[in-house]
Amino acid sequence: QVQLVESGGGLVQAGGSLRVSCAVSGRTFSSSTMTWFRQAPGKEREFLAAILWSGGNTYYRESVKGRFTISRDNANHTVYLQMNSLAPEDTGRYYCASTVSPRLGAWLANARIYTYWGQGTQVTVSS
Repeated sequence: QVQLVESGGGLVQAGGSLRVSCAVSGRTFSSSTMTWFRQAPGKEREFLAAILWSGGNTYYRESVKGRFTISRDNANHTVYLQMNSLAPEDTGRYYCASTVSPRLGAWLANARIYTYWGQGTQVTVSS
């Protein structure tokens, strides 16, 4: 079992920055991939960024490249998503998810492949 707990969400003005965190506990594998998704009201959950737990390689949704940065702290078992230049369309509930995948690729955008999810943290960007 893997437990994921997100934190760090809040209200921020457009153009601002925010960092959300995902604390990971339980059994993890060296081939695990950690991913951030976002879900806005009335919309499907959408992939944002992924990182290999071992090695730290990253993979991003095109629309967030250059604004969002995913990283991990292996010693503290935490995954981060640093978000800059936030816009109102970035508003949503941000979820951390985990799956076993030794490589990164487009399949990671499919929410159905993920075994473990956190409860999410709300990010609201005001205009």
